[in-house]
Amino acid sequence: MFELKGIYCPIATPFVNDKIAYDKLDQNMEFWTASKLEGIVVMGSNGEFTSLRESEKEELIRHCCKVIDGKKRVVVGTGSNCMDETLHLCRVSADCGADAALVVTPFYFKGAMNDANLENYYTTLADKSPLPIIVYNMPLNAGVNTSYELLCRLSKHPNIVGVKDTSGNIVQICQTIFNCEKDFSVLAGNWAFLLPALFLGAKGGTLALSNIFPNECASMVELYNEGKYDECRALAKRLIPINAAVTTKYGIGGLKVAMEYVGLFGGEPRLPLRLPNDDVKKAIREALEYAGAEVRA
Repeated sequence: MFELKGIYCPIATPFVNDKIAYDKLDQNMEFWTASKLEGIVVMGSNGEFTSLRESEKEELIRHCCKVIDGKKRVVVGTGSNCMDETLHLCRVSADCGADAALVVTPFYFKGAMNDANLENYYTTLADKSPLPIIVYNMPLNAGVNTSYELLCRLSKHPNIVGVKDTSGNIVQICQTIFNCEKDFSVLAGNWAFLLPALFLGAKGGTLALSNIFPNECASMVELYNEGKYDECRALAKRLIPINAAVTTKYGIGGLKVAMEYVGLFGGEPRLPLRLPNDDVKKAIREALEYAGAEVRA
């Protein structure tokens, strides 16, 4: 059975002239696969999956699985508002050698996304998917929250192995961890609450911050497992400003700027997203310096 633990990096998708720049992606991938990350998430939110055509998604899945070639575990964001497309991408990912599928809650018909409909959706998908399913709870973007009561029921399905919870609701995360099946893994979806989630029993995280600080993010889990809690708190504090800069404050545009500053290729996001202005870029640089990064001009 697939064991979900450690830190997974939801990698950014690089674009040049609005096309996926696979050469730049391969350069970034060398950095990530050489790190202490447990795995890579292809087509997570930071991968701008909603801005990719279906043909691009399939091509990106194949390319990433080939390049990673077993160096890290691979989770693919297959979720969409179309069940048929989601299942198709699960099958493509399985054929390419991916380890699991990360499936965001369907979000267009928000008013109908009650627990009963979401339970039917996820169990139907899990019954048919060749890959283990990780529920992706992202209420900020999707506008739909997956309740812990629903997650507890889903955790009984043998092909639903965990949840990435980006809600930031530590009470909900606590209830999920305490009430779900013991082999159901909870991953924190943001560095800001990774440490408290670990104390509650989370198995790791899927963090935008790990694009630029993969080893530091992985070290948090190591330090926690070793009982070095003072070091955990110091590390959490040091990276809080840059984490905010590449998530809630400045989003994917901010993440791509930060990547450029540390020697990775960020490039521009696809419209409607844009890169931040010069004042924001300066703030990102200062946050990186505070975090101890070697910032390039």
